[in-house]
Amino acid sequence: MSQSAIDSATQEKLDALIKQEEGDSNNYKGIFAIFLTLMAVGMSLFHLYAAYSIVPTQVLRTVHVSFMLFLVFLSFPMLARYKNQVKWWDVICALLAIYIAYYAIAGGDDFGDRNTAPDRMDVVWGSILILLILEAVRRTSGAILVSVTILFLLYALFGDLLPAPWTHKGYSVDRLVGFMYMTLEGIYGTAVDVSATLIILFTIFGAFLQFTGAGKFFIDFSFAAMGGKSSGVGRTIVLSSFLLGGPSGSGVATTVTVGSVAAPMLDKVGYEKNAAGGLLAAGGLGAIISPPVLGAAAFLIADFLKISYLDVLLMSIIPTILFYLGLFTMVEIDVRKYGMKAMHFEAVESAWSLSKKYWFHFFSLISIVLFMLMGFTPVMAVLWATIISALTSMLRRDTAIIPYEWFMGKQPILKGLYESNLTKALASGSTGVLAIAATCAGAGLIVGTVVLTGLGLKFSSIVIQYAGGSLLLTAIFTAFIVWIVGLAVPVTASYIICAVIAAPALINLGVPAFAAHMFIFYYAVLSEVSPPTALSPFAAAAICKGNPYKTTLQSWKYVAPAILVPFMFVLDKSGVSLLLMGSTTALAEANWMEIVWSTLTAIVGIVALAGGLQGWFIEKTNIVERTLMIVSGVALAYTSPTADMIGFAGFGLVLILQFFKYFKAKPKAST
Repeated sequence: MSQSAIDSATQEKLDALIKQEEGDSNNYKGIFAIFLTLMAVGMSLFHLYAAYSIVPTQVLRTVHVSFMLFLVFLSFPMLARYKNQVKWWDVICALLAIYIAYYAIAGGDDFGDRNTAPDRMDVVWGSILILLILEAVRRTSGAILVSVTILFLLYALFGDLLPAPWTHKGYSVDRLVGFMYMTLEGIYGTAVDVSATLIILFTIFGAFLQFTGAGKFFIDFSFAAMGGKSSGVGRTIVLSSFLLGGPSGSGVATTVTVGSVAAPMLDKVGYEKNAAGGLLAAGGLGAIISPPVLGAAAFLIADFLKISYLDVLLMSIIPTILFYLGLFTMVEIDVRKYGMKAMHFEAVESAWSLSKKYWFHFFSLISIVLFMLMGFTPVMAVLWATIISALTSMLRRDTAIIPYEWFMGKQPILKGLYESNLTKALASGSTGVLAIAATCAGAGLIVGTVVLTGLGLKFSSIVIQYAGGSLLLTAIFTAFIVWIVGLAVPVTASYIICAVIAAPALINLGVPAFAAHMFIFYYAVLSEVSPPTALSPFAAAAICKGNPYKTTLQSWKYVAPAILVPFMFVLDKSGVSLLLMGSTTALAEANWMEIVWSTLTAIVGIVALAGGLQGWFIEKTNIVERTLMIVSGVALAYTSPTADMIGFAGFGLVLILQFFKYFKAKPKAST
């Protein structure tokens, strides 16, 4: 069933796009490749040990950054022409990263205590660390994020030269380096804390699922469960994107994995190339907002707000359902719009047969949430979920993380273990986190600057001033700022930057902190489908042989109904019911009628918007019906009784007109 239908030229394009998201790493052979693999395995084992045992915060974060820098400098070339070559400067940078970590840890409490008056060697090693981080970010994420980070550092050093309201007292190099390197508020701040505890563990968990065959099972199961009718292909993409994206949290990887199987089927049932690519990219985008993993930014939300990760999962439930409802509605309309041929795709096995064989993959997926509900911390929950994933994989020979042959003595002990899926999963867990960990270390410099200079409060007061104190305008400005930042930098960095500079504006106007941060998170995620960093649509366009920019516009059409959802939970107090009140405690005392009503208006609003944007509902819509549906959808997104009345009335009118058209056309069709 899940056979890839991609030619070698397309595969090269896709590899290039994935490398653009994850960094273009070297592909070594021989002894050095084995050494790097073992170092990556060592990094994963250290973090798994740190999850179970007690490792001091300063030590964990310092070692995490050191491991990341060591592997980045040996895995990612300085320039493309040095690819697959070990250069002396890479080795020096890697060794410097280890020594700088040793210097900080060996300094003990005295090291942190002198952060306001660092000695000469503190400043030297701290400055070198900052330069190493900037170079690691450049190698993994490109020059734009580095440029943004450098601008923030320059603002910290020379902000006293700027006019009000941007000015601050200015900081010397010694003070800046001391704050960034010697405290837990700069480089080793929130972002690195989350990277060192949650993000890497979830990446290891995702790697374990991948190497035990869970990804293939989720795609096969989706096709078996949803196959049959022409609309089944679209539904399959939505379901498999959700199942695959849940554990991976990567938009591009999900788009490529699902697209490589589904693209030929989309073509056969009659999807236009760019629309097919747009649907694949929109499905991939859902990966970043889907429980139980969400994107890396979701862990940061929990840390910034000092709430449990389970509360973040709780908040994401209704918005995720609304996102996929919008996609499902679009897919159902597509069947009518494109006059899709009724085709039957034969599944190799039934969904029931697959479930009987591989049921444990579902258990691995939900075990994280079950452990958290049982009172485990997110770190312990993902640790045990990873262990369960490894143990249950041994139930079948074809999914075993360590081959049965190894246990039977048919493979050499060390060679067999090195070539097993266990080693591959552990190595992949660390190499898969390098780009995000580098981004988090770079973002630490940005957050450190904002904390040191008070830029967040200055920025929020300027935004509120321009918006004239209007919450609607402030929300629109904030969404625009997040979107602009997201055009230049990855989702994680975009969220971190905007959480510290843009969130205070919404909070100052009375929006609950959790709603403000979720608002920023969802708009940061939308940067995944916005040029020039629209990697998911570009990958989908390569698979479907479409135009990258037309595919990007199509993906915007598919995700557009969900774009208004974040406004619903900031513009009115009742809107937070869509986030299930932000915590399990508040939910216990919530007004459930309000939650049901808010969800209902959101559902109808999304369906109305989907029909309006598609230009089709039950039948083709004319310009009046289309305008009415879009206006109704927007009105229902604004939580107020008047807006709800306008929205329901407009949508009801279009429904009546559409049914008239449908029954009018039916006799003609039958004759």
